[in-house]
Amino acid sequence: MTDMPVSVIVVSRGRPQALQRCLTGLAQLQCAQFEIVVVADPQGIATAEVLPFAAALKFVPFDEPNISAARNIGLCHAAGDVVAFIDDDAVPEPYWLALLAAPFGQSAVAASGGYVRARNGISFQWKARSLDGFGAPQPLGINPTCATVLHPPKGNAVKTEGTNMAFRRSVLVEIGGFDPAYHYFLDETDVNMRLAQAGHATALVPLAEVHHGFAENKLRSAARVPRDLFDIGASWAVFQRKHIRPDAQAGHWQSLRKAEHDRLLAHLISGGLEPRDVTRLAQRLDRGYDEGRARPLAHTALPRQPATPFLTFPSQSRKTSHIATRPIHLRKDRMRAAARVKNGEIVTLFDFSATALFHHVCFGLDGVWLQRGGLFGKSDRDQAIIRLHSRIRRVELERGRVATQRGFSHE
Repeated sequence: MTDMPVSVIVVSRGRPQALQRCLTGLAQLQCAQFEIVVVADPQGIATAEVLPFAAALKFVPFDEPNISAARNIGLCHAAGDVVAFIDDDAVPEPYWLALLAAPFGQSAVAASGGYVRARNGISFQWKARSLDGFGAPQPLGINPTCATVLHPPKGNAVKTEGTNMAFRRSVLVEIGGFDPAYHYFLDETDVNMRLAQAGHATALVPLAEVHHGFAENKLRSAARVPRDLFDIGASWAVFQRKHIRPDAQAGHWQSLRKAEHDRLLAHLISGGLEPRDVTRLAQRLDRGYDEGRARPLAHTALPRQPATPFLTFPSQSRKTSHIATRPIHLRKDRMRAAARVKNGEIVTLFDFSATALFHHVCFGLDGVWLQRGGLFGKSDRDQAIIRLHSRIRRVELERGRVATQRGFSHE
Protein backbone atom coordinates (compact mmCIF):
# COMPACT_ATOMS: atom_id res chain seq x y z
CA MET A 1 0.00 0.00 0.00
CA THR A 2 1.02 3.65 -0.36
CA ASP A 3 0.74 6.52 2.09
CA MET A 4 0.35 9.10 -0.71
CA PRO A 5 -2.65 11.42 -0.27
CA VAL A 6 -5.30 10.60 -2.86
CA SER A 7 -8.10 12.77 -4.24
CA VAL A 8 -11.25 11.00 -5.46
CA ILE A 9 -13.13 13.01 -8.09
CA VAL A 10 -16.80 12.34 -8.75
CA VAL A 11 -18.56 14.14 -11.60
CA SER A 12 -22.35 14.18 -11.52
CA ARG A 13 -25.06 15.81 -13.58
CA GLY A 14 -28.76 15.01 -13.50
CA ARG A 15 -28.43 11.94 -11.24
CA PRO A 16 -28.69 13.08 -7.60
CA GLN A 17 -29.80 9.74 -6.16
CA ALA A 18 -26.99 7.89 -7.94
CA LEU A 19 -24.55 10.45 -6.56
CA GLN A 20 -25.89 9.93 -3.04
CA ARG A 21 -25.36 6.18 -3.34
CA CYS A 22 -21.84 6.63 -4.74
CA LEU A 23 -20.84 8.99 -1.93
CA THR A 24 -22.29 6.61 0.66
CA GLY A 25 -19.99 3.94 -0.73
CA LEU A 26 -16.99 6.29 -0.80
CA ALA A 27 -17.57 7.07 2.87
CA GLN A 28 -16.78 3.42 3.66
CA LEU A 29 -13.38 3.46 1.93
CA GLN A 30 -10.52 1.97 3.89
CA CYS A 31 -7.63 4.16 2.81
CA ALA A 32 -5.03 6.07 4.81
CA GLN A 33 -5.36 9.59 3.36
CA PHE A 34 -7.99 10.64 0.87
CA GLU A 35 -10.32 13.48 0.03
CA ILE A 36 -13.52 13.52 -2.03
CA VAL A 37 -14.08 16.20 -4.68
CA VAL A 38 -17.67 16.43 -5.92
CA VAL A 39 -18.10 18.23 -9.26
CA ALA A 40 -21.84 18.47 -9.70
CA ASP A 41 -24.87 20.42 -10.85
CA PRO A 42 -27.01 22.32 -8.27
CA GLN A 43 -29.35 19.36 -7.73
CA GLY A 44 -26.47 16.99 -7.08
CA ILE A 45 -24.77 19.37 -4.66
CA ALA A 46 -28.03 19.99 -2.81
CA THR A 47 -28.51 16.24 -2.38
CA ALA A 48 -24.94 15.68 -1.20
CA GLU A 49 -25.04 18.60 1.23
CA VAL A 50 -27.56 16.80 3.46
CA LEU A 51 -25.40 13.71 3.91
CA PRO A 52 -24.02 13.30 7.44
CA PHE A 53 -20.43 13.66 6.19
CA ALA A 54 -21.10 16.62 3.85
CA ALA A 55 -18.71 18.90 5.76
CA ALA A 56 -15.85 16.61 4.72
CA LEU A 57 -16.61 16.93 0.98
CA LYS A 58 -15.16 19.44 -1.47
CA PHE A 59 -17.98 20.82 -3.61
CA VAL A 60 -17.24 22.29 -7.05
CA PRO A 61 -20.32 23.58 -8.90
CA PHE A 62 -20.43 22.70 -12.61
CA ASP A 63 -23.48 22.28 -14.82
CA GLU A 64 -22.34 21.79 -18.40
CA PRO A 65 -22.58 18.62 -20.54
CA ASN A 66 -18.82 18.14 -20.86
CA ILE A 67 -17.25 15.33 -18.84
CA SER A 68 -13.69 16.36 -19.76
CA ALA A 69 -14.14 19.96 -18.63
CA ALA A 70 -15.79 18.74 -15.41
CA ARG A 71 -12.90 16.38 -14.67
CA ASN A 72 -10.38 19.14 -15.32
CA ILE A 73 -12.15 21.43 -12.86
CA GLY A 74 -12.08 18.63 -10.31
CA LEU A 75 -8.38 18.17 -11.02
CA CYS A 76 -7.77 21.87 -10.33
CA HIS A 77 -9.24 21.43 -6.83
CA ALA A 78 -7.70 18.01 -6.14
CA ALA A 79 -4.77 18.34 -3.72
CA GLY A 80 -3.69 14.70 -3.59
CA ASP A 81 -0.50 13.37 -5.16
CA VAL A 82 -2.77 10.81 -6.86
CA VAL A 83 -6.18 11.59 -8.36
CA ALA A 84 -8.76 8.82 -8.78
CA PHE A 85 -11.98 8.99 -10.77
CA ILE A 86 -15.26 7.17 -10.29
CA ASP A 87 -18.62 7.76 -12.01
CA ASP A 88 -21.67 8.82 -10.03
CA ASP A 89 -23.51 5.64 -11.06
CA ALA A 90 -20.79 3.43 -9.58
CA VAL A 91 -19.97 2.21 -6.07
CA PRO A 92 -16.48 1.16 -4.93
CA GLU A 93 -15.60 -1.86 -2.88
CA PRO A 94 -14.25 -0.68 0.52
CA TYR A 95 -10.60 -1.43 -0.32
CA TRP A 96 -10.86 -0.10 -3.89
CA LEU A 97 -8.89 3.08 -3.36
CA ALA A 98 -6.11 1.57 -1.25
CA LEU A 99 -5.54 -1.13 -3.88
CA LEU A 100 -5.81 1.27 -6.83
CA ALA A 101 -3.32 3.73 -5.31
CA ALA A 102 -0.76 1.15 -4.14
CA PRO A 103 1.19 0.91 -7.45
CA PHE A 104 2.07 4.62 -7.28
CA GLY A 105 4.70 3.65 -4.74
CA GLN A 106 6.69 2.76 -7.87
CA SER A 107 8.03 5.94 -9.45
CA ALA A 108 7.56 4.67 -13.02
CA VAL A 109 3.78 4.27 -12.60
CA ALA A 110 1.77 7.23 -13.87
CA ALA A 111 -1.69 5.63 -14.00
CA SER A 112 -3.64 2.70 -12.65
CA GLY A 113 -6.95 1.06 -13.43
CA GLY A 114 -9.12 -1.56 -11.80
CA TYR A 115 -11.81 -4.02 -12.80
CA VAL A 116 -15.49 -3.07 -13.15
CA ARG A 117 -18.36 -5.33 -12.16
CA ALA A 118 -21.63 -5.16 -14.07
CA ARG A 119 -25.18 -4.53 -12.88
CA ASN A 120 -25.58 -7.95 -11.32
CA GLY A 121 -22.59 -7.22 -9.07
CA ILE A 122 -20.97 -10.54 -10.05
CA SER A 123 -20.04 -10.53 -13.74
CA PHE A 124 -17.34 -8.22 -15.01
CA GLN A 125 -18.21 -5.38 -17.32
CA TRP A 126 -14.54 -4.63 -18.01
CA LYS A 127 -11.31 -6.38 -17.13
CA ALA A 128 -7.77 -5.78 -18.43
CA ARG A 129 -7.55 -4.25 -21.89
CA SER A 130 -5.03 -2.56 -24.13
CA LEU A 131 -5.65 -0.07 -26.95
CA ASP A 132 -4.40 -0.41 -30.49
CA GLY A 133 -3.45 2.58 -32.64
CA PHE A 134 -7.10 3.06 -33.67
CA GLY A 135 -8.34 3.29 -30.09
CA ALA A 136 -9.91 -0.17 -30.20
CA PRO A 137 -9.71 -2.14 -26.93
CA GLN A 138 -8.13 -5.59 -26.92
CA PRO A 139 -8.28 -8.09 -24.02
CA LEU A 140 -5.14 -8.54 -21.91
CA GLY A 141 -4.22 -11.60 -19.92
CA ILE A 142 -2.78 -10.62 -16.54
CA ASN A 143 -2.53 -12.10 -13.05
CA PRO A 144 -6.06 -11.70 -11.57
CA THR A 145 -4.85 -11.40 -7.98
CA CYS A 146 -2.16 -8.72 -8.06
CA ALA A 147 -1.18 -5.49 -9.79
CA THR A 148 0.64 -5.69 -13.12
CA VAL A 149 2.73 -2.76 -14.37
CA LEU A 150 2.66 -2.45 -18.16
CA HIS A 151 4.73 -0.52 -20.69
CA PRO A 152 2.76 -0.68 -23.95
CA PRO A 153 4.50 -1.14 -27.31
CA LYS A 154 4.86 1.92 -29.54
CA GLY A 155 1.53 3.03 -30.98
CA ASN A 156 -0.49 1.17 -28.36
CA ALA A 157 -1.70 2.06 -24.88
CA VAL A 158 -3.08 0.49 -21.70
CA LYS A 159 -6.81 1.04 -21.20
CA THR A 160 -8.19 2.46 -17.98
CA GLU A 161 -11.95 2.72 -17.52
CA GLY A 162 -13.38 6.16 -16.76
CA THR A 163 -15.27 4.88 -13.75
CA ASN A 164 -12.23 3.20 -12.17
CA MET A 165 -8.92 4.91 -12.82
CA ALA A 166 -6.22 6.95 -11.10
CA PHE A 167 -3.30 9.09 -12.20
CA ARG A 168 -0.27 10.72 -10.69
CA ARG A 169 -1.53 14.31 -10.46
CA SER A 170 1.71 15.91 -11.66
CA VAL A 171 1.77 13.75 -14.79
CA LEU A 172 -1.89 14.34 -15.64
CA VAL A 173 -1.36 18.09 -15.30
CA GLU A 174 1.79 17.89 -17.41
CA ILE A 175 0.00 16.27 -20.36
CA GLY A 176 -2.88 18.75 -20.16
CA GLY A 177 -5.48 16.69 -18.32
CA PHE A 178 -8.61 15.75 -20.24
CA ASP A 179 -9.28 17.30 -23.64
CA PRO A 180 -12.56 19.32 -23.52
CA ALA A 181 -13.06 18.53 -27.21
CA TYR A 182 -14.36 15.17 -25.92
CA HIS A 183 -17.66 16.22 -24.39
CA TYR A 184 -18.54 12.59 -23.70
CA PHE A 185 -16.92 9.28 -24.70
CA LEU A 186 -13.25 8.53 -25.43
CA ASP A 187 -12.04 11.16 -22.95
CA GLU A 188 -10.05 8.64 -20.91
CA THR A 189 -8.98 6.74 -24.04
CA ASP A 190 -7.34 9.92 -25.30
CA VAL A 191 -5.52 10.32 -21.96
CA ASN A 192 -4.34 6.70 -22.16
CA MET A 193 -2.92 7.29 -25.64
CA ARG A 194 -1.11 10.46 -24.60
CA LEU A 195 0.35 8.82 -21.51
CA ALA A 196 1.70 5.99 -23.64
CA GLN A 197 3.13 8.41 -26.19
CA ALA A 198 4.97 10.15 -23.33
CA GLY A 199 6.46 6.82 -22.25
CA HIS A 200 4.60 6.36 -18.96
CA ALA A 201 3.70 3.02 -17.38
CA THR A 202 0.21 2.00 -16.26
CA ALA A 203 -0.64 -0.52 -13.56
CA LEU A 204 -3.75 -2.69 -13.83
CA VAL A 205 -5.11 -3.81 -10.46
CA PRO A 206 -7.80 -6.52 -10.81
CA LEU A 207 -8.87 -6.48 -7.15
CA ALA A 208 -9.46 -2.70 -7.17
CA GLU A 209 -13.13 -3.09 -8.04
CA VAL A 210 -16.11 -0.85 -8.55
CA HIS A 211 -19.69 -1.81 -9.32
CA HIS A 212 -21.08 0.15 -12.27
CA GLY A 213 -24.80 0.56 -12.74
CA PHE A 214 -24.97 2.22 -16.17
CA ALA A 215 -27.58 4.73 -14.97
CA GLU A 216 -29.60 6.41 -17.69
CA ASN A 217 -28.63 9.77 -19.10
CA LYS A 218 -29.47 11.86 -22.15
CA LEU A 219 -27.47 9.49 -24.36
CA ARG A 220 -28.77 6.10 -23.20
CA SER A 221 -31.70 4.56 -21.36
CA ALA A 222 -31.40 2.50 -18.18
CA ALA A 223 -31.44 -0.57 -20.47
CA ARG A 224 -28.43 0.87 -22.38
CA VAL A 225 -30.53 1.62 -25.47
CA PRO A 226 -28.97 4.63 -27.24
CA ARG A 227 -30.94 7.88 -27.25
CA ASP A 228 -28.42 10.02 -29.12
CA LEU A 229 -25.17 9.24 -30.95
CA PHE A 230 -24.08 12.81 -31.70
CA ASP A 231 -21.35 12.95 -29.05
CA ILE A 232 -20.06 9.51 -29.99
CA GLY A 233 -19.61 10.62 -33.59
CA ALA A 234 -18.01 13.88 -32.51
CA SER A 235 -15.58 12.18 -30.14
CA TRP A 236 -14.44 9.72 -32.80
CA ALA A 237 -13.77 12.62 -35.16
CA VAL A 238 -11.65 14.33 -32.50
CA PHE A 239 -9.81 11.07 -31.78
CA GLN A 240 -9.02 10.55 -35.45
CA ARG A 241 -7.59 14.04 -35.82
CA LYS A 242 -5.31 13.50 -32.82
CA HIS A 243 -4.23 9.89 -33.18
CA ILE A 244 -4.93 8.41 -36.65
CA ARG A 245 -3.13 9.14 -39.92
CA PRO A 246 -5.25 11.19 -42.37
CA ASP A 247 -5.08 8.49 -45.05
CA ALA A 248 -6.57 5.91 -42.64
CA GLN A 249 -9.39 8.03 -41.24
CA ALA A 250 -12.06 7.44 -43.91
CA GLY A 251 -11.81 3.65 -43.72
CA HIS A 252 -11.74 3.77 -39.94
CA TRP A 253 -14.90 5.89 -39.86
CA GLN A 254 -16.76 3.55 -42.20
CA SER A 255 -15.98 0.59 -39.96
CA LEU A 256 -17.18 2.54 -36.93
CA ARG A 257 -20.40 3.58 -38.68
CA LYS A 258 -21.10 -0.05 -39.57
CA ALA A 259 -20.50 -1.18 -35.97
CA GLU A 260 -22.87 1.48 -34.65
CA HIS A 261 -25.49 0.60 -37.27
CA ASP A 262 -25.26 -3.08 -36.33
CA ARG A 263 -25.73 -2.08 -32.68
CA LEU A 264 -28.84 -0.10 -33.56
CA LEU A 265 -30.26 -3.02 -35.54
CA ALA A 266 -29.69 -5.33 -32.57
CA HIS A 267 -31.76 -2.98 -30.39
CA LEU A 268 -34.40 -2.81 -33.13
CA ILE A 269 -34.67 -6.59 -33.21
CA SER A 270 -34.92 -6.79 -29.42
CA GLY A 271 -37.66 -4.16 -29.35
CA GLY A 272 -35.67 -1.33 -27.80
CA LEU A 273 -35.85 0.86 -30.89
CA GLU A 274 -38.32 1.54 -33.69
CA PRO A 275 -37.28 1.82 -37.36
CA ARG A 276 -37.53 5.61 -37.31
CA ASP A 277 -35.21 5.66 -34.29
CA VAL A 278 -32.52 3.80 -36.23
CA THR A 279 -32.63 6.39 -39.03
CA ARG A 280 -32.61 9.33 -36.62
CA LEU A 281 -29.73 7.99 -34.53
CA ALA A 282 -27.63 7.18 -37.60
CA GLN A 283 -28.13 10.73 -38.81
CA ARG A 284 -27.13 12.12 -35.43
CA LEU A 285 -23.97 10.00 -35.49
CA ASP A 286 -22.98 11.51 -38.84
CA ARG A 287 -23.80 15.06 -37.75
CA GLY A 288 -21.71 14.60 -34.62
CA TYR A 289 -18.81 13.34 -36.70
CA ASP A 290 -19.00 16.38 -38.98
CA GLU A 291 -19.11 18.72 -35.98
CA GLY A 292 -16.19 16.94 -34.33
CA ARG A 293 -14.07 17.45 -37.43
CA ALA A 294 -14.32 21.20 -36.80
CA ARG A 295 -13.93 21.34 -33.02
CA PRO A 296 -10.89 23.29 -31.83
CA LEU A 297 -8.06 21.21 -30.37
CA ALA A 298 -5.88 22.80 -27.73
CA HIS A 299 -3.53 21.77 -24.94
CA THR A 300 -5.25 22.65 -21.65
CA ALA A 301 -3.05 24.59 -19.24
CA LEU A 302 -3.81 23.30 -15.75
CA PRO A 303 -2.41 24.71 -12.51
CA ARG A 304 0.42 22.74 -10.95
CA GLN A 305 -0.78 23.76 -7.49
CA PRO A 306 -4.33 22.89 -6.39
CA ALA A 307 -6.85 25.67 -5.91
CA THR A 308 -7.84 24.37 -2.47
CA PRO A 309 -5.89 22.59 0.30
CA PHE A 310 -6.23 18.87 0.95
CA LEU A 311 -9.42 18.12 2.90
CA THR A 312 -8.85 14.81 4.64
CA PHE A 313 -11.97 12.67 4.73
CA PRO A 314 -12.46 11.40 8.30
CA SER A 315 -12.33 7.72 7.41
CA GLN A 316 -12.26 5.17 10.17
CA SER A 317 -10.92 1.67 10.43
CA ARG A 318 -14.15 -0.25 10.09
CA LYS A 319 -14.92 -3.76 11.19
CA THR A 320 -16.05 -6.00 8.34
CA SER A 321 -18.94 -8.31 9.19
CA HIS A 322 -21.71 -10.32 7.61
CA ILE A 323 -25.21 -11.50 8.38
CA ALA A 324 -26.55 -14.71 6.84
CA THR A 325 -30.31 -14.60 6.37
CA ARG A 326 -33.19 -16.13 4.41
CA PRO A 327 -35.92 -14.40 2.39
CA ILE A 328 -38.45 -14.74 5.20
CA HIS A 329 -36.14 -12.85 7.58
CA LEU A 330 -34.67 -10.38 5.08
CA ARG A 331 -36.56 -7.29 6.19
CA LYS A 332 -35.64 -7.73 9.84
CA ASP A 333 -32.03 -8.58 9.11
CA ARG A 334 -31.70 -5.67 6.69
CA MET A 335 -32.60 -3.35 9.53
CA ARG A 336 -29.99 -5.06 11.72
CA ALA A 337 -27.39 -4.64 8.99
CA ALA A 338 -28.23 -0.95 8.49
CA ALA A 339 -27.89 -0.36 12.23
CA ARG A 340 -24.42 -1.92 12.14
CA VAL A 341 -23.43 0.34 9.25
CA LYS A 342 -24.47 3.38 11.26
CA ASN A 343 -22.30 2.01 14.06
CA GLY A 344 -19.27 2.09 11.76
CA GLU A 345 -19.15 -1.41 10.25
CA ILE A 346 -18.91 -2.64 6.66
CA VAL A 347 -21.75 -5.14 6.46
CA THR A 348 -22.59 -7.76 3.86
CA LEU A 349 -26.02 -9.38 4.04
CA PHE A 350 -26.19 -12.84 2.45
CA ASP A 351 -29.79 -13.73 1.58
CA PHE A 352 -29.82 -17.30 0.25
CA SER A 353 -33.01 -19.13 -0.66
CA ALA A 354 -33.23 -22.91 -0.98
CA THR A 355 -33.09 -22.65 -4.79
CA ALA A 356 -30.62 -22.61 -7.69
CA LEU A 357 -31.25 -18.94 -8.57
CA PHE A 358 -28.28 -16.95 -9.87
CA HIS A 359 -26.76 -14.49 -7.42
CA HIS A 360 -26.88 -10.69 -7.57
CA VAL A 361 -25.03 -8.11 -5.47
CA CYS A 362 -26.12 -4.55 -4.82
CA PHE A 363 -25.19 -1.69 -2.51
CA GLY A 364 -28.06 0.24 -0.96
CA LEU A 365 -28.51 3.82 0.14
CA ASP A 366 -28.42 2.44 3.69
CA GLY A 367 -24.79 1.40 3.10
CA VAL A 368 -25.47 -2.36 3.18
CA TRP A 369 -23.96 -4.80 0.68
CA LEU A 370 -26.71 -7.28 -0.21
CA GLN A 371 -26.06 -10.55 -2.02
CA ARG A 372 -29.17 -12.51 -2.98
CA GLY A 373 -29.58 -15.83 -4.78
CA GLY A 374 -30.06 -19.54 -4.36
CA LEU A 375 -28.09 -21.63 -1.92
CA PHE A 376 -27.27 -23.92 -4.85
CA GLY A 377 -27.11 -21.26 -7.59
CA LYS A 378 -24.26 -19.51 -9.40
CA SER A 379 -22.42 -16.49 -8.15
CA ASP A 380 -19.52 -16.41 -10.66
CA ARG A 381 -21.21 -17.08 -13.98
CA ASP A 382 -18.66 -19.67 -15.07
CA GLN A 383 -19.64 -22.01 -12.24
CA ALA A 384 -21.82 -25.08 -12.65
CA ILE A 385 -25.55 -24.32 -12.75
CA ILE A 386 -26.14 -26.23 -9.53
CA ARG A 387 -23.65 -26.81 -6.74
CA LEU A 388 -24.61 -28.53 -3.52
CA HIS A 389 -23.51 -26.71 -0.35
CA SER A 390 -24.49 -26.40 3.25
CA ARG A 391 -25.56 -22.88 4.19
CA ILE A 392 -22.46 -22.36 6.32
CA ARG A 393 -20.15 -23.52 3.53
CA ARG A 394 -21.86 -21.29 0.93
CA VAL A 395 -21.42 -18.22 3.12
CA GLU A 396 -17.73 -19.10 3.57
CA LEU A 397 -17.27 -19.38 -0.19
CA GLU A 398 -18.95 -16.07 -0.92
CA ARG A 399 -16.99 -14.29 1.78
CA GLY A 400 -13.81 -15.68 0.27
CA ARG A 401 -14.80 -14.51 -3.21
CA VAL A 402 -14.67 -10.85 -2.09
CA ALA A 403 -12.37 -11.17 0.92
CA THR A 404 -9.69 -8.71 -0.21
CA GLN A 405 -12.02 -6.23 -1.86
CA ARG A 406 -14.44 -5.95 1.05
CA GLY A 407 -12.10 -6.55 3.95
CA PHE A 408 -12.93 -10.04 5.18
CA SER A 409 -9.25 -10.92 4.76
CA HIS A 410 -8.38 -8.17 7.25
CA GLU A 411 -10.54 -9.52 10.08
